[in-house]
Amino acid sequence: MSNKKILILEGGNNEEHDVSLVTSREIQKILNQNKLKFKTLRVNPKNFHKKIINYKNFICINALHGPFGEDGQTQRILKKNKIPFSHSNIKSSNLCFNKSASKKEIIKNKLMSPQYYHLNINDLNEKKLITIKSKLKKFVIKPNRSGSSFGIKIIKNQKEFDILISCLEEFKRKLNDHKEILIEEYISGRELTVSTIKLDKKIHALAVTEIKSKNNFFDYKAKYSKGYAKHILPAKLNKINYAKCLKFATKAHKLLGCNSLARTDFIFDTKKNKIFFLETNTQPGLTPISLLPEQANYKGLSFSEIIFILINNLNY
Repeated sequence: MSNKKILILEGGNNEEHDVSLVTSREIQKILNQNKLKFKTLRVNPKNFHKKIINYKNFICINALHGPFGEDGQTQRILKKNKIPFSHSNIKSSNLCFNKSASKKEIIKNKLMSPQYYHLNINDLNEKKLITIKSKLKKFVIKPNRSGSSFGIKIIKNQKEFDILISCLEEFKRKLNDHKEILIEEYISGRELTVSTIKLDKKIHALAVTEIKSKNNFFDYKAKYSKGYAKHILPAKLNKINYAKCLKFATKAHKLLGCNSLARTDFIFDTKKNKIFFLETNTQPGLTPISLLPEQANYKGLSFSEIIFILINNLNY
C-alpha cells in the first residue's frame, strides 16, 4: 500500500447521503484500530473537482453511495488526478449504476432478467403506461440510475395502476433529478442477494441471503432501518439453486467488470423454478446492518479484512 495516507470520501448530495456517512464511520473505526492515518472529505459534486486537488498524495476509499459517488463520475475525477481509488473502475461503476445497460449485458450473456422498457421521464405518460401494462400485466417502475431502491413503485393490479395514473405528475416530480426510467416486469418470488469479493486475484461468491421485508418490498427503509427486514442466511434453497445463485453472481461480477467487491440481487420465481438477475451494486452498504458484512462474517471474514480487500484492490 506504500506510505500514502488514506482519504475517505463521504456524504454526496443525494438520497443516500446519510447511509454514506454511516459507511464512512464504520471504515474509520477499522482504520483507527489498525493505526492507519486517514482524512475524510465531505463530498459536494459541485466543487469536488476543485477540492480533490489537495489530496494528490492520498489513496481514496470511496464510501459514497448513489448518484455521482458510484456511477463513474467520482471515479473519472479521481483517475484524472491520478489518485488511486477503491471499489470498481469508471466503466464498471457507470455500467452497473445504469440498470438498463447492465441488464442488457447480462441478457446478452444468457442470464435471465425480467423483461423491461427504458424511457425518458418526459415520455412517461398515460398512453405509454397503458401500452406497457397490456404487455407486462404487472410491473415495477423505478429510476434507471439510482441505488437503495429509491423511487420504486410496484403495480400489481388495476387499482394500483389507476392510482399511478392519477398521481403521475406528482410521481415524476418526486423523481426530480432522474431523467431516465426503467419499467420492469414484476416477478413474484423470493428476494435473494449474493456478495462477491476479490481475494487472491479470484472472484468468490460469499453466500446467499433471502430478504424478507416488513414493507411491500426491500425498500430504502427496510435496507437501512433495524427491524424492517429479516435476513435469512443462508437462504433456505435446495443445493442446486443455492449453487446457481453463487455461480450467477460470480458471472455477473466478471461480466460487468466489477473490482474488489459487489453485491448482486436476484428474484427467485418459485413457481417456474427460475432465478432472475435484478442488478449488481458496485458500492454495497458497509453499515452495521448491511448484507455484505453479514455474509462476510458468516464465511469467517472480518469487517477489517473487507476494508483491506478494498485497499489492496485499488484502481490506478
